[in-house]
Amino acid sequence: MSSTRITQRQMVTNSLTAMQTGFSRLNLSQERLSTGRMINRPSDSPTGTNDAMRIRAQLASDSQYARNAQDGLGFMGTVDSTMTSMLDQTNRARDLLVQAASTGSTGADGRAAIAAELSQIRESMISQANTQYLGRPVFGGTTGGSVAYDANGVFVGDTNDVNRTVGDGVSVKVNMAGPTAFSNGSDDLFDVISDAISDLSTNPSNTGTNLTRLDNVMKSMKSAHADIGTRFGRVETSLTQLNSSTLDHQSALSDIENVDMAKAMVDVQLQSVAYQAALGATAKVIQPSLLDFLR
Repeated sequence: MSSTRITQRQMVTNSLTAMQTGFSRLNLSQERLSTGRMINRPSDSPTGTNDAMRIRAQLASDSQYARNAQDGLGFMGTVDSTMTSMLDQTNRARDLLVQAASTGSTGADGRAAIAAELSQIRESMISQANTQYLGRPVFGGTTGGSVAYDANGVFVGDTNDVNRTVGDGVSVKVNMAGPTAFSNGSDDLFDVISDAISDLSTNPSNTGTNLTRLDNVMKSMKSAHADIGTRFGRVETSLTQLNSSTLDHQSALSDIENVDMAKAMVDVQLQSVAYQAALGATAKVIQPSLLDFLR
C-alpha cells in the first residue's frame, strides 16, 4: 500500500495559492464596495453583462422615443394654441358679419368700419397661420420656406405629413397642413373673409352667403382642432408609458449592476478575516528556513 508524501514545497505552494485566492476575493469585495457596482468588467458576470447591455440598449431607444414625443408635443402644442387663437378671431369675424347682415341697423359707415376691422383680423390670422416651431412653419407641411401663407393669404407650403416616432413601430403625425386647418375643401378662411370685406362695400346683400361660408369653414376648423387634440393626447400617453418603462428598466439595471451596500460591507469583513487567516497559515507553513533542512 503506497502513501502520499506531502513535501515542504507542496505545502508552501498550496498555502501561497490559498493566500492569493483570499487576496483576490478581498480585492474584489473592496472594489465592489468602493465602486458600488457588482459588474466592473465583463468578466465579473458575462450573463449579467449581456443583460445589462440589452437593458441599456432599450433605455437608449426609450430615451430617443421620449425626445421625439417631447418634440411632437411642442409642435402640436404650438398648432393647438394657434388654432385656438384663430378660432377666437374667426368667431369675432362671424359676429361682425352677423352685425353687417342686419341691414336695418348697419349703414354704409358701419359696414365700412366692419370691413376695416375684418381686414385687421385677416392680416392677424395670416400672420398666425405662419407661426413657427423651431424655425418651421407648423401649417406649412415639410416646406423648406419660412412661411406657409404669403401676404395675400395664398398657401405656399405643402401638405406632406410631419411625423414623430414615439415607440417601436409607432409613428404619429404632429403637424396640420394649412388647407386642412383653414378650409373645408371648397372654401378657404382667408378667401371667405376677403370676399366678405369686398362685398360689404360692393354687394352688401351677399353678406348672408359669406356668413354661411364662414360657418362651414369654422366647422372644418373645429374638426381639425379636435383632431390635433386627439393626437396630442396619444403622444402624451406614449410619453407616460415611456417614462414608466424607463423607470422599470433602470430598476432592473440597478438590480443587475449595483451592490447591496450592507451585504458588500459584510462580505469585505468576511474576506478580510479569511485573508488574515490565510496569511497566518502561510506564515507557519513557510516558517522553516534553510538551516532547518541542513540539521
